[in-house]
Amino acid sequence: MKKKKKKIIKNWLWKTFFKLSLVLIFFTGSQVMVFKYLDPPGTVNMVWEQAISRINQTRHRKHEYSWQPYEQISPHLKQAVLASEDQRFLTHNGFDFKELKVVMRDMVSQQRIRGASTISMQAARSLYLPASRSPFRKIAEAWYTILIELFWDKRRIFEIYLNTVDWGTHLVGAQAAAQAYFSCNADQLTTDQAALMAAVLPSPHKWSVKNPSAYLKKRQQRILKQMPAMPLL
Repeated sequence: MKKKKKKIIKNWLWKTFFKLSLVLIFFTGSQVMVFKYLDPPGTVNMVWEQAISRINQTRHRKHEYSWQPYEQISPHLKQAVLASEDQRFLTHNGFDFKELKVVMRDMVSQQRIRGASTISMQAARSLYLPASRSPFRKIAEAWYTILIELFWDKRRIFEIYLNTVDWGTHLVGAQAAAQAYFSCNADQLTTDQAALMAAVLPSPHKWSVKNPSAYLKKRQQRILKQMPAMPLL
């Protein structure tokens, strides 16, 4: 009798897990399919931060966010971001295992920790997930990365990334950043401006576009040298 009960419970758990998995796959797949065709009105993190401020009853500063079509973003910025963030963007399927090997080697030999996130991974994270550090978020990021690589082309992934990436405190996307830092639209950015904006992306809250440190200027110069070799989608 006990064995029979255990078997029933076990079967029920497996069926429940299977059903929940199907619901989750359908829900996340639908999210990705929607934004294949529609431009997102904002990001999950924007909603998340607003909700947290209401719960904590703290003042919430509205995010600056304005969608800019791919054609209306400076080609200089596109090349600068590719040079800075993901030079193998067009050749990998969302996960750059070559870069991951380099990162692991650096961690072992130089005890230096840095990320290996691709543009696809960052697009998934920026659009669909709140800003938090947890194992669940990394798993969700990987899952969304697989989905957007399956359903979106590289141009759409890059367009979503450029419009939703965190570019500083309360600045979401290229248009908001260009207006805040250089008082111009995203399609008017010069080569130097684009390289400086790309240079801060690894730590947009730590580094300043308006007051660049010597290290940031070095990054900018390195990006400027690499930009001509970057493709234009």
